[in-house]
This record gives sequence, structure tokens and C-alpha cells, in this order.
Amino acid sequence: MYSFLISIAAGLLVGLGLFFGGVCGVGWSIGWSFLAFVVVQIVLGRIVQKRVKAAMDAVQAVLLDGQKRLQAKMARWQMRPPGSIQAAQAEIARDQKVFVREALEQSEVLHKFDNWVPMMRRQIATAQFQLYWMIKDFKKVDELMPKALFLDPTMSAMRLARMYMTNQPVEEMAKVYARATRRMRYNQNVLLAAAWSWILLQKKDVDGAFKALNAALEKSDNETLKANREHLANNREAHFSNTALGDQWYALMLEEPRIHQQRARQQWR
Repeated sequence: MYSFLISIAAGLLVGLGLFFGGVCGVGWSIGWSFLAFVVVQIVLGRIVQKRVKAAMDAVQAVLLDGQKRLQAKMARWQMRPPGSIQAAQAEIARDQKVFVREALEQSEVLHKFDNWVPMMRRQIATAQFQLYWMIKDFKKVDELMPKALFLDPTMSAMRLARMYMTNQPVEEMAKVYARATRRMRYNQNVLLAAAWSWILLQKKDVDGAFKALNAALEKSDNETLKANREHLANNREAHFSNTALGDQWYALMLEEPRIHQQRARQQWR
């Protein structure tokens, strides 16, 4: 890392300068050398941190601006509904893709800090993984998966969802789920447990889904998990649903949101 190397160079320069200049003995020269190293490291760290934050804020600004424009359009639609719900959904997806692509382009600026900030490449990969997921560019998602950091519940749930989409072995998914939930605090496991039990149910493993929910509820009191466990306990698999989790669930793209609209129903008659 550049900041570390610069700090070492500064420390050596100060220490050797004081010693060979006859200002200090060996002990004091080493002490001043270490102090110089620490001071330069702190100063450079603050400068780089400030610049990284500014670059990240620029990415976030693009996303927020795009989301505001999208929300404004949807608010107008509430006052004057579009003629076709399918066309409206397609337009929303196109608009979202535009500003997410802008954010992805802006995120490339962060690579100039690769040699200044530890794990910077992996942090960028993690952010880009989520952005590509939003626009369903799964080719890029798969490319970034080995580089991304899966440290929070949402990222781990996305990883699990992608493994299901690509039909990976249940045993491998089980290992990912176990590792992810091991480090989570109370109620942090809700989305992961919901996704994992849903996946097991799709694999016709009702007993496995029930056991997964049982184990998950030892670390959670979530009502959706409780309701799904009761459904499975009473042979009501058809009633199993994660829709109460809302956008958090649908963001995994395992299911499409259910849209209830009279006009849409009439079109199929």
C-alpha cells in the first residue's frame, strides 16, 4: 500500500537524518522515526479516507437522484394511472437501468484508491455486485461473486439466491447458509432463513424447510418465519409465503411481486 510505504520512507528519513546529522543517538532516532511513521500514516489515512468518501458519495448521489426521479414518475402515475401495468413496469426497469449504469460508471473512479486502501478492490466489487443485481445483469454478478464480500445478511441472501438460480447443489447452499448465519445476531437471520426455507420448499424438502425455520426461530421472533413454520407443521405448504417481507424479499428476485389490478385480470378473460 502506497500510504504504508510512504510512511516507512518518512520514518526512515527522519530517523537516519537525526542520527547521521548528530542530533540524536540511536535510541532517540528510532523513537522519532517511529513517531514520524505514525504521524504520516494518520495524515495520509485521513486524506485518503476523505477522498474515498467523496467518491462514494458521488455514486450514492447518482442512485438517490435516479430513485427520486423514479418515485416522482410513480407518484404521477398514481394520479393518472398508465394504460398498461406491464408497459409501466418495463418503463420503470428501463429508467432504473439508466441510473444504475451511471452509478456503475461512477464507481470505477474508486479504483484509483486500489493501492491506497486495503481491500479496496473487494469493496468496489461488493458495491458493483449489488448494482448489477439491481438491473439483473447476472453475467456480471457471477463474474464479481468470487471478489465480493458477503459479510451482511442481504449480501449472503443474494449469494444464496444466485446459487439457487444456477441450480447449484443443495449441499453447497447449506454450507453457505450455515456459515452466514453463524455470525449473525438476534433477528439478523430473517431474510436468509426466509430464502433458505423457500429454496428447500422448491426442492420438495418440506421437512428440511421446517427444520430450518425451527432453528432460525431460536435466534429470531419474526412473524413471517413463525407463520411459515406453522403452515409447514400443518401440511399447508401452499400457504407458505415471504411476501410480508416486502421489497427486501422481492429484491432477491426469487419471486415476482404480485400485482392486483382489475384491468389486468380482465385482459385474460
